[in-house]
Amino acid sequence: MGHPTELQQERLVILDTETTGINPREGHRIVEIGCVEMINRQLTGRNYHVYINPQFEMEQEVIDVHGLTNEFLADKPLFAEVAQGFIDFIKGAELVIHNAKFDVGFMDHEFNMVGRGLPNTADICKVTDTLMTSKDEFGSPKTLDFLAKHYRVDGLIDRTYHGALIDAQLLAFVYIEMTRRQETLNLSAGSEQSGDKNAIIRLPHDRKALKVVRATADELTEHQTRLDIVADKGSEPIWRKREQ
Repeated sequence: MGHPTELQQERLVILDTETTGINPREGHRIVEIGCVEMINRQLTGRNYHVYINPQFEMEQEVIDVHGLTNEFLADKPLFAEVAQGFIDFIKGAELVIHNAKFDVGFMDHEFNMVGRGLPNTADICKVTDTLMTSKDEFGSPKTLDFLAKHYRVDGLIDRTYHGALIDAQLLAFVYIEMTRRQETLNLSAGSEQSGDKNAIIRLPHDRKALKVVRATADELTEHQTRLDIVADKGSEPIWRKREQ
């Protein structure tokens, strides 16, 4: 059996991608993947970041969004060359993605193109979509820009371009703020043995009675003297009223 602290390890991977377009079925590809790791809601400093050669020319409109030029990506690895390392990094983690349907759709398309029996994302990771979380919180889905400004973390990252690693880092800060109340108000019942560090710890029914320490006569006299001083200042102490 592992050490009890091992049961409390919650590994999150905050993920974002940049692509050549919006629909992989039209031949669009991933050109950048950015991931940051969190353990128990704390950034570990361990990241996964890679640029990918999409194997075709991007239009200027797309380049203007993420700032990655065709010349820059020309000597970068193909997705097939980085696929296994990428899977190894995210495997078993809970992926946190803003608009997960988009990113996961591209990831699964790329995995399928590589072949070699690579799994789909859902087969190796649980996915949390912060776009849907924002809908629950605000009544309608909100952009990452909106959330970053709302939670006042937009100034923590320079987002001249919408790079994948940059947006993943920003989403990590947003996620911490977005879920802070859930962490604080987690009232699920449990015990130390349950592995949930946030669970309520129930005391055993057969525990020893708590020791009651009562004030001595001298302490009671000193207390009354203190109340007399308060009364002399013009305010009848509420404690004396309750005691009478």
